[in-house]
Amino acid sequence: MSLFSRSFLAVSISAALFAPQIHAEDTLDDSAQKLPAIDQCLINEPEPVNPNEQPINVEADNLEAINGDKATYSGNVVVVQGKKRIEADNVTLHQKDNIAVAEGNVNFSDGEVKAVADKAVNNLNNDEMTLENTRYKFLCEPGRGDAKYVAKTGKAVYEIEDGSITSCPEDDNSWRLRASSIDIDQNEEQATFYNPRLEIQRVPVFYLPFLTVPIGDTRKTGFLYPTVSYGTRDGFEMDIPVYWNLAPNYDLETTYHYMQNRGSQLNSVFRYLSDFGQGQIKSEYLNEDQLHLDKGARWGYQYEHSGIFQQAWKFEVDYSKVSDYSYFSDLDSSIGNREDGQLIQEGQVTYRSQNWDTSILVRQFQLLLEDQTSANQPYRLMPQIAFNYYSPELMRYLDFDLKSHISRFETDGEGKPSATRLHIEPGFKIPLANTWGTWTTEARLLGTYYQQDLEGVNTTVETSEYYGLEENASRVIPEFRTNAGIILERDTVLFDNYTQTLEPQVQYLYVPNKDQSNIGLYDTTLLQTDYYGLFRSRKYSGVDYIASANQFSYGASSRFFDEAYKERLNIAFGQIFYIDKKFKPSNYSEENNSDSGSKTNYSAWAMEMDFNYDDFLFYHGGVQYDVDTSALQLANSTIEYRFNDGFIQTNYRYVTKEYIENTVGESIDVANITQDGISQAGVIAGYQLSRKWYASAQYFHDLTTDEALEWLANLRYTSDCWYMGFTYSNQLKSWGTTSINDVAYYKDPVYENNFSFNIGIIGFGTSVGAGSSATGVDSAGNSLSYGRPFFLNN
Repeated sequence: MSLFSRSFLAVSISAALFAPQIHAEDTLDDSAQKLPAIDQCLINEPEPVNPNEQPINVEADNLEAINGDKATYSGNVVVVQGKKRIEADNVTLHQKDNIAVAEGNVNFSDGEVKAVADKAVNNLNNDEMTLENTRYKFLCEPGRGDAKYVAKTGKAVYEIEDGSITSCPEDDNSWRLRASSIDIDQNEEQATFYNPRLEIQRVPVFYLPFLTVPIGDTRKTGFLYPTVSYGTRDGFEMDIPVYWNLAPNYDLETTYHYMQNRGSQLNSVFRYLSDFGQGQIKSEYLNEDQLHLDKGARWGYQYEHSGIFQQAWKFEVDYSKVSDYSYFSDLDSSIGNREDGQLIQEGQVTYRSQNWDTSILVRQFQLLLEDQTSANQPYRLMPQIAFNYYSPELMRYLDFDLKSHISRFETDGEGKPSATRLHIEPGFKIPLANTWGTWTTEARLLGTYYQQDLEGVNTTVETSEYYGLEENASRVIPEFRTNAGIILERDTVLFDNYTQTLEPQVQYLYVPNKDQSNIGLYDTTLLQTDYYGLFRSRKYSGVDYIASANQFSYGASSRFFDEAYKERLNIAFGQIFYIDKKFKPSNYSEENNSDSGSKTNYSAWAMEMDFNYDDFLFYHGGVQYDVDTSALQLANSTIEYRFNDGFIQTNYRYVTKEYIENTVGESIDVANITQDGISQAGVIAGYQLSRKWYASAQYFHDLTTDEALEWLANLRYTSDCWYMGFTYSNQLKSWGTTSINDVAYYKDPVYENNFSFNIGIIGFGTSVGAGSSATGVDSAGNSLSYGRPFFLNN
């Protein structure tokens, strides 16, 4: 933390009123050089090698001198040496003792700090200096203060008696930090406060016997500013952070978080930088949650690392874990969010060369579900070893690549198989492109071998999920894909000064039908089928299930650009035509060697639209319309209106229950999440009431259950040097359920109401606080947050 980014007073009065060598000139004529203003910030001006050796210029109305004794300048005295400037009613130089005394309305500036004092005394022999009754302010950033007595006792060492500092402007006494004495060492870039106290409207509210803070760019161990808040859920809260400068390449910040209704929590963030990259370790520990005594100690931690070593090695780690599944819903955390359903735990090491790379990956998940039955347990990847080879331009217009991996899947779920998978996938590609179009043809061969551990797995009963699995299974499937697109451009007919493009695209994909019922699903799930998904070669992630295909995908997008060539409108739509109808998915799954029973050979229409009207009206929408059922499968829509002092945004999202079941139904019991799919609407708004007051609110409603999901209102006051905020929220925490004949029925929803108040200071490295954003929407702790429309082009 930088409490004083430019040496507190530095004490500014750094550098003496005069230099040790005095060769002052009485420059009363009009031809004297123009002097810089005393309130001018000069931090960006070049600094000479030795500022004290620069000549001194003096302006004064009168000069009286006694040879060998003293010289007295009086009447509008101005003394300038480089960036340093002093103004006073009288300046006297005692030649015998070589001491300069400035009295009466003494104003000093060094281009970074301005000081006003009753009297200043400078010993020119040893560069010692004292000031009495001093007021100062920073010239290049907010900050000011006062001191009864300032003494410069060394080259860059200062002693201050009864001093203070604040980021508030003149005549604003909202807060200040005051100390009985302050020692400043510019060489060490450190300020030591004795008996510091935080004063609000000159009333002491916080006291420490001792405080050390940095005054420059060098990091220093010490306390950071505390923050306080109050909420109806956790009661009075206080954060007291401490920064530990452990070494130049790593540091630690620990925060004592007191919650009146819960207890004391210790949080920490350890950061490091090494030859292998950079990373951080976050930890949170609450010994006893007084609101949930049955859950014992509650904790969470996260380790993140990313780095490149010697250009060839790449290291990545993302590992998070918490004590219980409801950790994020009960506690505010920097590790995860309230809506998280799982935490990833993975690490990967990759070696890369010009034409090939190899990696080893381990991955597992922590499910944050109340139902921790074995059927819900995900597979662990322990490990996956991959090797990929690339040969662009193997021949002219011919690329070659080889993808391969061997993976081990393990699980704690009872009755679920483990497996080892070997996959090799060579491919040839012919890419052709110019300024107005592309044509890419690709052929791949997917060869996969499985060794599945079926001990204790039910593979003989037809109703079993694992019916037909074999201990050793292999599969070889070819894949052919050709994709072509062109870009047409013209001036618009209906609108002046706009350019329109039409970008049609067509693709043919062929994957032969292959019985894969003897293979389990270990890392495979259905990919989202939006407009861009129409032109993928795979319907599923992973390689456990390769969906058969004999189909044409076709679509087009059209863009509109204004005269500055800024994109204002983008419309895209497309569909798949299945040449062989038995390859068409029915309810997002395929039945091998059988007609799907669909009415037509066409997939659902997929449409996307983005719109930006004059940078104040924005829209984004997406729709998938099933031609068989003449109904929507999923849809989303966001519209936002911005004006000078605020904005309002409405959004809507819709997904059928069948789509959810066939996307995540393998790992989650969708019936415990939703009855009729997702149909939710929301509104978010923010308005700048005045220069200092800002209000925001948001509301989300579930249309399938006709219940509120969340509503939140926030009012924030921000002055020049402090802020306060009021927030009231009513958030859906859980659904009460009952079971009749093994069928789950929803009862009344359970809500959590919370009113919170927080306050803090601004300046010296602090900001308005967490949760604030450019939109003015306080999203900290919210399950549903602001979504920016038309974000791809703005």
